[in-house]
Amino acid sequence: MSPRKAAAVRAGGRTLREHLVATAERMISERGTAALTVRAIAREAGVADGVLYNHFADKEELLAHALRAHIEAVERTLPPLPDPGTATVEENLRVYVEHGLMLHNGILPALAGLLAQPEVLARFAALSGGGEHWRDRLDGYLRAERDLGRLAPDARVEAVTSMIVGVCHESVLSVLLQGDGPVRRVPPEEVDDLVAAVLNGIAPRRNS
Repeated sequence: MSPRKAAAVRAGGRTLREHLVATAERMISERGTAALTVRAIAREAGVADGVLYNHFADKEELLAHALRAHIEAVERTLPPLPDPGTATVEENLRVYVEHGLMLHNGILPALAGLLAQPEVLARFAALSGGGEHWRDRLDGYLRAERDLGRLAPDARVEAVTSMIVGVCHESVLSVLLQGDGPVRRVPPEEVDDLVAAVLNGIAPRRNS
């Protein structure tokens, strides 16, 4: 190992591979992924350009690992999600919606530069098993509440999950597709309206 590489590893107490992922993740957090080159990552990590290819097949693999690390870092800053059977379903759904919005807003800078890099997104999906942790938690929460009898026995959990996820995606997609402007912050009253629509439905009530 060269003195330059050894210094890079000693600085963080990590393996060189971990150091490269951590460096790329920090750069994504600070600058996004647009124009993030191998040379820029290597320079920031304090290693020669070719070192990256000793640990990753290509830049896309490194960015996929860094993107996963970035999303995990964002998730660690978010409040915990409530368990089934605690508080009220209305209060808990509000937490899930707010959590989802904060998560999507937190990862927007990273996603903004990846629309033209589908290979990175494909590698990331493979690393993540194709799942979405928050979405899976929401779906599982609703199913558990249905089993506990706190939702109707015929509650369409899949549709409700898709509705809530769609609202959170929209706040990010509207920016990505337009290419400019800030993330649309969903005000608390809109969160309340969404939760109310989910729990009460929108069809007129029939007189019994």
